Amino acid sequence: MTEKAARIDIDDPEVDMDDGHRLLYRGVPFTGEVTEYLSGALVSLDVYAHGVPHGLSQEWYQDGTLRAECVVHRGLPRGESWEWHPDGGPASRRVFDPDGLTLREDDAWDESGRLTRSWRGPAEET
Repeated sequence: MTEKAARIDIDDPEVDMDDGHRLLYRGVPFTGEVTEYLSGALVSLDVYAHGVPHGLSQEWYQDGTLRAECVVHRGLPRGESWEWHPDGGPASRRVFDPDGLTLREDDAWDESGRLTRSWRGPAEET
């Protein structure tokens, strides 16, 4: 038998942050899914481990269209991070190194789909 993952709403009065910026639920660093709703619509879902973002992070517009998605490892972004315009077209894409500190690629598109920024960091030494 598998245990259902814990899920809390970020607006729950028992949610708090400690001095180390860890998310607490009932005074304990939280592990599980954290949701946020706006006018009844799910607008964000983040996975936490021991009070720190660690896993998939997603945001939606109120109509349910995906707004942003990335993976976080111990509070730092990993791999590709995407944002979309309300019509579903890409707004930005960023690629982070496995360390989560180094941005390797950064692209942005306007609402008509035109590329407005395309940056590549220095090539990695081999």
